[in-house]
Order: sequence, then C-alpha cells, then structure tokens
Amino acid sequence: MKKIFLALIFILVFLVCPLSVRAQDLTDSSTPPTAVELPDSYFQARVTKILEEGQENVDGVMQDYQKIEVELLNGDSKGKIITIDHGASFAITQFQKVTVGEEVVLAHPAETPGVKKDFYYVVDKYRVNKLELAALIFFALAIFFGRKRGFTSIVGMLFTILVIFYYIMPHILKGGDPLMTCIIGAVVIVLLSLYLSHGFNRRTTVALVSTLLSLALAIVIDYFFVHLAKLAGNGTEEAFYLQLDNLNLNLQGLLMGSIIIGVLGVLDDVTTGQAASVEEIHTANPKLTFSELYKSGLSVGREHIASLVNTLVLAYAGASFPLLLLYSVQKLQPLWVTMNSNFIAEEIIRTLVGSSVLVVAVPLTTLLAAWHYSKRK
Repeated sequence: MKKIFLALIFILVFLVCPLSVRAQDLTDSSTPPTAVELPDSYFQARVTKILEEGQENVDGVMQDYQKIEVELLNGDSKGKIITIDHGASFAITQFQKVTVGEEVVLAHPAETPGVKKDFYYVVDKYRVNKLELAALIFFALAIFFGRKRGFTSIVGMLFTILVIFYYIMPHILKGGDPLMTCIIGAVVIVLLSLYLSHGFNRRTTVALVSTLLSLALAIVIDYFFVHLAKLAGNGTEEAFYLQLDNLNLNLQGLLMGSIIIGVLGVLDDVTTGQAASVEEIHTANPKLTFSELYKSGLSVGREHIASLVNTLVLAYAGASFPLLLLYSVQKLQPLWVTMNSNFIAEEIIRTLVGSSVLVVAVPLTTLLAAWHYSKRK
C-alpha cells in the first residue's frame, strides 16, 4: 500500500511539475519578435599580476584603482592574458580590490559602437567554488548527525528546489496566476517532501493532514491581510525591475504567493515537531485519555509557539536589515510614515500571516495527534 501511494504521488508530481520547460513556452508565440539587446559574455579569470595600484583624482574625488593582469580560465579564449584598469571607470571599495592568485568574474560587453573590442571589466570575485564547499560541509553534517533522516531531508530539500525552479517560476512567467501557482506548488511540496524527509509513518501522516489544513487557513489569512492593508506587491526593488521588464505579472498575487511559500517552510517544522511530541507523550504513558494527551501536548506546543514567532520576526528583520538601517540613519520622515511604506508594510504582513498560521497550527496538530493516538489500541 505504501509503494502504491508513493507511486501515485510521484505520478501526480511529474504531471503537474515537469522537470523541463521549453524556452519557447516562456514567451507568447503570437507576439511579434522585437529587437533584443545582446547579453554580455562572462568569464572566470585568475589575477596573475598587479601592475599598478593607488589613487587618482576623478572629478575632484580621490578614487582607488588597480591596473591588473588576468588569465582567462574558461571559454574559447582560455589562457589568454588581459590587462584591465580596475576602478578606472567606476569607484571600487577596499573589499573590491583584488590580489595575485585571486579568481574573479569578468564581463565582456556585446559589440556596440564606441566600445573597444577587447574591453573587459571585473564584475565580482569568483565564489562558486566556495559555495560548493559550504554545501558539501552542510550535506556531510546533515548525513553524519542525521544518518538516514539527514539524507532523506536533503532529498526532500532538492525536490523542493526543483518544484520552485521548474514549476512555480516558469508557470508564473508564462502568465499563470502567481497565487494559484504557488498554492499548487506548495501542495506538491508538502505531499512528497514530508514523507521523504520524515519517513512514511503515522506521525508524518498526522503532520501532513495538519499542514494541509494550516495551509488552507494561511491562504485565507494571507488574502485577507494583504487586501486589508491595500498592498499592491510593488514595494520592493525587485518588483520595480519586474515591471520594467514588461512581464505583465500580477504583483499582488506574487506577494501573496511568496508569503504562502515562506509560511510553508515553518509549517513543516511546527506540525512534524508537534506530532512527534504528542506521540512521545503517548508512548511514555499509553493510558492518557484524549483530553489529557491534548493538554500535555499543548503545553509543549505553547513553548514552540513562543520561539517560532520570534524566529519569524528575526528572519524577516535579518533579511531586510540593510534597508532598515538605511531608514534609521537617514531619518527623512517620521516613524509612522516609514511603517506605512509599501516595503515595511509588506514585511509586517509577512510576519503577521506566518505568526497567525503558526499559532493556529500548534493546537490543530495537537488536536489531530491526540485524537489519533488516544484511539489507537
């Protein structure tokens, strides 16, 4: 029965969430082609020499600069040596300065009038290999301490990434309703990632049912709060750039959908943790009645609520910390005007939606788990 159930879920997933999206599907074939600006070419390079370094006067401002020699590490011109004036056309900070042996990312603009054919400039320091190392350390720690559960949780995480990048994002770009697309993606993630991460057992099934019910409540609260605060979803810089790209996206729906995806990550922790708590209490004392089991589980859940609400606030504040500091330093407007701004209001609504759902998810999961385990023989 387990295998049949899992097979049905996999079939559902691959019907709803194909792993490949054709590039031509992302555009409307009925729309006539327009002139498209050619993209820049990017290369990985290693700094071989620092030819010159110092400061120069640019429009009355002393600006750091470096004249460096780099070797291309990829592409058709691999091994080619290039000399670059780093900081000649734009100001560089101390952190942006490079050293011999350091790897960087170069950009080569597409052929345009007035731009030299062999013109390259440093975009950023190359750090992909460092990210890969950090990921390997994380995987090793998860598998070493989590054993089988650690490995399956990584598989569940990778599946979640696939759903986001190969279903949710392409369908939104093709003109699908962002909120409905995120809801479908969230349900697919829940159906498979919970069992992959926590195993096929009664505890996970209780957590799954609780998560789906809490997710339904999250949709209602999300819709109500966003419309109550009259948020249009255009309060961030990213939304501004999406408008410039003429993608014709429903930014309000995109905001509500992103809130649902954000809430889902914490719901997993709440429902599985609470179901596990009730199961352990039942195992320790199988004679507890439904009422006693519910009260004992809720006692643990209240502590869970307190910590998770604070976690949500810290997570959203941390993600927006630079902008919050900017508001604090400039002090160009009163506090209430700052709180009223689109960006701050969106973050407040994110936190309130997530916190509201978590507060309800704990007693809901406790209720379902207590009923289930009190009825078991």
